[in-house]
Amino acid sequence: MGRKKTDKIVFENVKVLDAGAKGVSVAKAPDGKVIFIPNVVPGDVVDVQTFKKRKAYYEGKAVNFHEFSEHRIDPICEHFGVCGGCKWQNMKYEQQLFYKNQEVYNHLKRIGKVELPEFEPILGSKEQFFYRNKMEFGFSSSRWMTQEEIDSEVELDNKNAVGFHIPKMWDKILDINKCHLQQDPSNAIRNEIRRFANENGLTFFNPRENHGLLRTLMIRTASTGEIMVLIQFYDNNKKGIELMMNFLSERFPEITSLQYVINQKANDTIYDQDIILFKGREYILEEMEGLNFSINAKSFYQTNSAQAYELYSITREFAGLTGNELVYDLYTGTGTIAQFVSKKANKVIGVEAVPEAIADAKENAKRNNITNCEFFVGDMKNVFNDEFIKTHGHPDVIITDPPRDGMHADVVGQILKIAPEKVVYVSCNSATQARDLALMDGMYKVTRVRPVDMFPQTHHVENVVLLEKRN
Repeated sequence: MGRKKTDKIVFENVKVLDAGAKGVSVAKAPDGKVIFIPNVVPGDVVDVQTFKKRKAYYEGKAVNFHEFSEHRIDPICEHFGVCGGCKWQNMKYEQQLFYKNQEVYNHLKRIGKVELPEFEPILGSKEQFFYRNKMEFGFSSSRWMTQEEIDSEVELDNKNAVGFHIPKMWDKILDINKCHLQQDPSNAIRNEIRRFANENGLTFFNPRENHGLLRTLMIRTASTGEIMVLIQFYDNNKKGIELMMNFLSERFPEITSLQYVINQKANDTIYDQDIILFKGREYILEEMEGLNFSINAKSFYQTNSAQAYELYSITREFAGLTGNELVYDLYTGTGTIAQFVSKKANKVIGVEAVPEAIADAKENAKRNNITNCEFFVGDMKNVFNDEFIKTHGHPDVIITDPPRDGMHADVVGQILKIAPEKVVYVSCNSATQARDLALMDGMYKVTRVRPVDMFPQTHHVENVVLLEKRN
């Protein structure tokens, strides 16, 4: 039997009500179900063509606009709407901040069900474009084609692309001309690599057939002006690799760290790969409040340097340090928060699961002449135990900045067991943060909340919460 055809319903004159999860907006269908619609702004009135029907909701796209929202603006990027990166570029920035703040509030209220103080105003980003310090692009020999190109039936000689994956399509890459997320020379480097590769017959990766030379490109820029470029090659073609690396070295002498990887795995993550230094040094330096942090190809560092400074400043302020405290910094990464708060603390203990990150943290502390920070490596739920506390002392303050999944239940349990006076919880996912706050609600009261926007034009938002022990 053939597959059942889904009925594509068109709902007319639907008012977009709210901005929902993952940057998609929300409306209501006449039957009361929710409709999720991309590339529209709350306040728009549209006709919606549905393409997916579920028990509780529809997914659809706007096929006709009757009214435009007062919150709508013209997106500045030529790739908006096809590229899935900046989903909110068509919404005024004040409105973006409003919805981010709203999302944090809803999560903490609905999921956490905890008593909340009045939120402190969400901290917006001074720079709304060209704010990212790290971008990753993919190469493909079969680029994404527009409907017009497909309909024209013109046979294209060259389908090479370097850019971003089309959402939900692992093998299609949108060829990017100008991206508004990373400052120059990011666009120039990417476009010159494409031009040089095409002119010299260097092949682009074919993800379905697993062949081709150029696989991915990572560009990191620092507030110090330093630049890192790392190319991932699939084929181990020494001649082609040297041709490309020599070209980049000569064309962009300002590159501080020029590196490459030969990766023939099924996935393109570099964390288990050997990185080869072609020119310069293996890291670039980022600076914050007089502290220098080395960032290598595998380092995690907040991708918006200017807002990272603001985020850490709020974290330090919430901790209310006087200079006498023992602070534990959980999920410390390369120890940025630990070192940032160290001058206001007696001692800081950082814990992190990634050995390379802890090696970086120790190196950075040495570079910055910080002597009151110690770093330990291991899986948080195993390392952060009674023995560890006995050895290193009972913390007055715990700062925790876990990954998107939030804290492991054992870690939450251990915090409750040792019961420091204060916990400062930094989160990039307020839903898992809310879940953890609910677990801590018996012992701790949420006394301060401040969302921070690290990612303008997207729905992502960070949030800082201060928990103080109930009397």
